[in-house]
Amino acid sequence: MDVLIVDDEPLARERLARMVDQLDGYSVVAQAGDSASALTAIAHHDPDVVLLDVRMPGDDGVTAAHRIGELEDPPAVIFCTAFDEYALDAFGTQAVGYLLKPVRAEQLLEVLEKARTPNKLQKRAQQNRHPAGKERSHISAKTPRGVELIPLDSVRYFMADQKYVTVYHDRGEHLLDDTLKELEEAFGDRFLRTHRSVLVSVNHIQAMERDNEGHYQVRLADTDHRPPVSRRHASALKELLQKI
Repeated sequence: MDVLIVDDEPLARERLARMVDQLDGYSVVAQAGDSASALTAIAHHDPDVVLLDVRMPGDDGVTAAHRIGELEDPPAVIFCTAFDEYALDAFGTQAVGYLLKPVRAEQLLEVLEKARTPNKLQKRAQQNRHPAGKERSHISAKTPRGVELIPLDSVRYFMADQKYVTVYHDRGEHLLDDTLKELEEAFGDRFLRTHRSVLVSVNHIQAMERDNEGHYQVRLADTDHRPPVSRRHASALKELLQKI
């Protein structure tokens, strides 16, 4: 499991990082010193778990946890703090754990193992991916020629960049008004999330590869584009490839 550590004290971050890296099956993918940097790191690294301090410059950890919970596919949050008076507020964010500093290795392992079970927000996101009802066969995109209908069968993948989503299809690429979450909910099993910002067409997936820097990417039919695959979503892609 990939872990993000958020704490404004570098020594505290390093101590937690050493503890996590000594545990089998866990690795620290990034560190952040404030809430804003934490949200940026989540978007980039797509961690499974966030170890989050409470008292930090700018927005505190409780506020950050609420914002994390509003994400489409939120990681689990575990608070790590020296102050026990925030526990009630912390659990109001649906955090999976609350550890008091100095954190002990056995306590950390216990709560990390608990984080392997999807929390309520994650379960809700998973349920929304498979809605009942008839699926759309086309999506609409605004182009210089006006609104065009793009067949889903021609779509290779969708990629989100901040507020915008781009559809990549066999005739090019266009910006959409839909959010990635709306697309995922609308098209059910036809598209697989390989990264927080990417949905790929299941019918066009050929393989999962590594680039020159060792990062996962997915090879799709009839395109040279290689959308990213986060380690958090790599297992689902591997499972799918075994069935193809």
